[in-house]
Amino acid sequence: MLVENKTVAIVGGGMGGLTLARLLQMKNVNVKIYERDLNRNVRVQGSTLDLHVGSGLEAIARAGLTDEFYRYYRPIASKMRIVDQSLNIRFDDHDSENNIAEQRPEIDRSPLRDLLLNSLKPNTVVWDSHFSAMERQSDGWLLHFKNGTSAYADLVIAADGANSKVRPYLSAEAPVYAGVTLIEGNIYHAEKNVPRLSGFTKGGKVMAFGNERFIGYGTKGDGSMMFVASFKAPEHPALNIDFKDKAQVFAWFKATFSGWAEEWHEFFTNDEVHFILRPQYYFPLDQNWETQENLTMIGDAAHCMPPFAGEGANVAMQDAFELAECLTSNKFITIKAAISHFEKQMVKRAAAATRDTLENTEIMHSRTALEQMLAFFSRESFPAS
Repeated sequence: MLVENKTVAIVGGGMGGLTLARLLQMKNVNVKIYERDLNRNVRVQGSTLDLHVGSGLEAIARAGLTDEFYRYYRPIASKMRIVDQSLNIRFDDHDSENNIAEQRPEIDRSPLRDLLLNSLKPNTVVWDSHFSAMERQSDGWLLHFKNGTSAYADLVIAADGANSKVRPYLSAEAPVYAGVTLIEGNIYHAEKNVPRLSGFTKGGKVMAFGNERFIGYGTKGDGSMMFVASFKAPEHPALNIDFKDKAQVFAWFKATFSGWAEEWHEFFTNDEVHFILRPQYYFPLDQNWETQENLTMIGDAAHCMPPFAGEGANVAMQDAFELAECLTSNKFITIKAAISHFEKQMVKRAAAATRDTLENTEIMHSRTALEQMLAFFSRESFPAS
C-alpha cells in the first residue's frame, strides 16, 4: 500500500476530512486530523444536509456507517413548502407520498459529524489546531499551528474549506465571485424566538422567491434554525453594516427586501439571532495545478461553490472515498501517480457540479424564479436542493 508507514495529516475536520480519515483508518493508515475548533462540543452551524446516491450516501456506506446514519436522519426535513414573498403557499409536499427521504435522506450536520467522529480511533482529531503555515521537511511537510505547536506529515491533505490556508501551497488560482451574496442567520430555541416562522415549516424547510431575492430556512433536530437571505450584488457590496448590531441588519433587510411581508421580520427582531455575511464564490471550471507527491486537497478547499444545489458536502465526501481508494489500492506505482489520477477526476466532477450550481443560482435569483421553481417541482418527484 502506497501510504503504508506514512504519516497523513488532514487539515480540517469537516465532513470531507472526517470521512477521509475514517476510510484511511479502515486500511490501517496512520492519520491525524488538525481541526481549529477548540473541542468537539463547539456548536455545529449550517443547514441540514441531504446526502445523494453515488456521493454522500456512497461515502457513508463505504465507511460502514449506514445503519448508524439512519438512526439519526430526519425524514420530515425533506418536506418542503415553496412560497412567494408574502408567504403565500404555492407548493406543499407535506401531504404527498413522495420518496424524497429515501432518495436524498436529510441529516443535521451535528449528528453527522458526531457519527463520523465516533467512528475514528481515539485522539485522531487534534483539536485547537488552527493551521498557520507549513514548510517542506525531508520528503513531507512540517505544519505550524496558531497555538504554537507543530507536526510533521509525509502527506498533507487540505480539507479546510472555502477559505483554505493550505490551498495556496498547491494552487494560486483565485476564486470567482458568483454574483450573489447572502446573509446567514442562526437562531437557537427557534420555537420560542421565531414561533410563527418555526411553526410554518412543519418540521421541514421553506423556500421563498420574489423580486430577484431568495429566503430559505428550516428547523433542526436540536431546536435551532438556520436561514439565508440572498440577493444579487456587486462583489463587495457597500452594506456598511455591523452584523453584531441587529437593528442595522434589520434596517438593511427592510430596504433590500422591500415589498416582502412583515412576517419575515421575525428573523431579525428576536433575541437570539446571529448573522454572517457570505459572498458566494467558485473556482474556475477549467482550473488545474501541478500535482505534488505529498500534498492535495478535497472539498471546498479544492472546489468551493454556492449552496444552491446541495452539492458541496456530497462532492466533498465523494472526494474522500475516491482519494482513499487511490491511496490504498494497488493500482498506482507512486503516491504522486495516485494523487494525479484523483485530482484529474475530482476537477472534472467538481466542474460539472459547479456548473449545475451556477445554473441553479441564476434561476433562483431571476425575475421568474418562483414560476421556474414551481414548474420544476410540478414535473419532478423530488427536489434538487
